[in-house]
Amino acid sequence: MADQASSLEVSKQQRTEKEKAIDDWLPITSSRNAKWWYSAFHNVTAMVGAGVLSLPFAMSELGWGPGIAVLILSWVITLYTLWQMVEMHEMVPGKRFDRYHELGQHAFGEKLGLWIVVPQQLIVEVGVNIVYMVTGGRSLKKFHDSVCPDCKDIKLSFFIMIFASVHLVLSQLPNFNSISGISLAAAVMSLSYSTIAWGASVHKGKQADVDYGYRSQSTGGAIFSFFSALGDVAFAYAGHNVVLEIQATIPSTPEKPSKKPMWKGVIVAYIVVAACYFPVALIGYWAFGNSVEDNVLISLSKPRWLIAMANMFVVIHVIGSYQHKHCLDSAFTMFLGITFPFFGGLLGFFGGFAFAPTTYFLPCIMWLVIYKPKRFSLSWIANWVCIVLGVILMIIAPIGALRQIILSAKTYRFYS
Repeated sequence: MADQASSLEVSKQQRTEKEKAIDDWLPITSSRNAKWWYSAFHNVTAMVGAGVLSLPFAMSELGWGPGIAVLILSWVITLYTLWQMVEMHEMVPGKRFDRYHELGQHAFGEKLGLWIVVPQQLIVEVGVNIVYMVTGGRSLKKFHDSVCPDCKDIKLSFFIMIFASVHLVLSQLPNFNSISGISLAAAVMSLSYSTIAWGASVHKGKQADVDYGYRSQSTGGAIFSFFSALGDVAFAYAGHNVVLEIQATIPSTPEKPSKKPMWKGVIVAYIVVAACYFPVALIGYWAFGNSVEDNVLISLSKPRWLIAMANMFVVIHVIGSYQHKHCLDSAFTMFLGITFPFFGGLLGFFGGFAFAPTTYFLPCIMWLVIYKPKRFSLSWIANWVCIVLGVILMIIAPIGALRQIILSAKTYRFYS
């Protein structure tokens, strides 16, 4: 009996050490002492990024009425699905679903849950990192061109490589807690460069020849551009992929569950999101119309020092938002970013194909499976509306974006 008890104790200790090793390796979850404001700035950093800079361009492809409606509807839907994930984080007493795939396994089963969630997460991660490689490189180039307009022109590819070299270092850090300072700085940067984007647009004023008609001259082109713009908006509102991991850092007891401080942080984050997104989208479109670039900061050139500073803020932010894993990941996304630096097309494609499922409708499906709300109840209807809209978005946005990428590739000189 003594030997058996000793064997069980050793087995338990080994299992505990193994679990601890896994938790230390996976992001965020190695400690649980975060406050509600950690939730706020981590959520802002996860959501407000490259996507906000494309919103005026998306507006130019959607038009005033549909564009405003899509922005508001996306804000409401993603806030609702984020609330669902916060609620489901510790729905089982004594257990916390610290990662998206764990929640998926609880909803769909051990194997099916992994097959449904993990591929989506991988696509999201790769998509974000590719887009942020392009964003970081383009912003560095814009910074260089702003502070030194008479200097020799340097290829975008080199700036992407410079940006990637930072991540080769940061990929060695073990988890999100290791870069909490960067994450806080990134949240501040996002609010700063968004404010500069719409403030500089106001300063520039409405252009004399501004045109608010659709960018494409053909009906078919306008429709496909509309589809791609939906993906741009979806990319801007994405951030659910790490919500559970953010909540995992917050302490929780039966008397004080983590969902209360987490939700408080989420509300603050979404107020910041609205303060960033709506002015940039509406004022940027008002100033430039359908001639706005797919990154509004590229359309702006004066005041030169302010635009240079805004682009450096973007660089700092996307450094904090980039999801670090290994050096190989950074090298792979750098290669793809250099090869296909089509900012607008990439946003539309990944926004629809990757972010629509994890942000717009997968939480709703899990909610229906787990809680089984009464048919035709408000909860049942709301979730099915989100599911239908999300699936449509997932289908049509990548189609429009692929067309845009193909058209861009026809005139693009690779590795230039």
